[in-house]
Amino acid sequence: MATFSTNEFKGGLKVMLDGDPCSIIENEFVKPGKGQAFNRVKLRNLKTGRVIERTFKSGETLEAADVVDTEMQYLYNDGEQWHFMVPESFEQYAADSNVVGDAKKWLKEQDICIVTLYNGTPISVTPPNFVELTIVETDPGVRGDTSGGGGKPATLDTGAVVRVPLFVQTGEVIKVDTRTGEYVSRVK
Repeated sequence: MATFSTNEFKGGLKVMLDGDPCSIIENEFVKPGKGQAFNRVKLRNLKTGRVIERTFKSGETLEAADVVDTEMQYLYNDGEQWHFMVPESFEQYAADSNVVGDAKKWLKEQDICIVTLYNGTPISVTPPNFVELTIVETDPGVRGDTSGGGGKPATLDTGAVVRVPLFVQTGEVIKVDTRTGEYVSRVK
């Protein structure tokens, strides 16, 4: 099994900590004027989603987590489980609401997303960075409004609510950045 030393730590690296797979969020190298250098590391437990802060002495190692990021197509939700399929092998996986988390408000059937597998079980779902969704409800637009200044809430076909410029109307398709949950542009 591969190991990573503290000098190899970086954001996104997946390691084992206390028997659970974790992803490094932040890594800060600290060299105090007196004493040994250390790394202050923020990790997210991939099973529970909790964020942990730990310090490691310089030169310490952590075992690499045996997780695999796989591109999968979102198929459907049966009310309890979200179903995904690997497009090449047609192999299907089901994930519950804890695993899908906030990604569920961006998932539209047939979208390709990244599913992280640990021992063959999905532990997290990352939606595409940009999604195109239809506005199902928003206040009517007012003639003369431009993109600058203000905004209004709009409900999308997946149930997500985003802030859009005043000129955007119900029925239009918009592009949304799923990392920030912000409106990007209209889609023609």
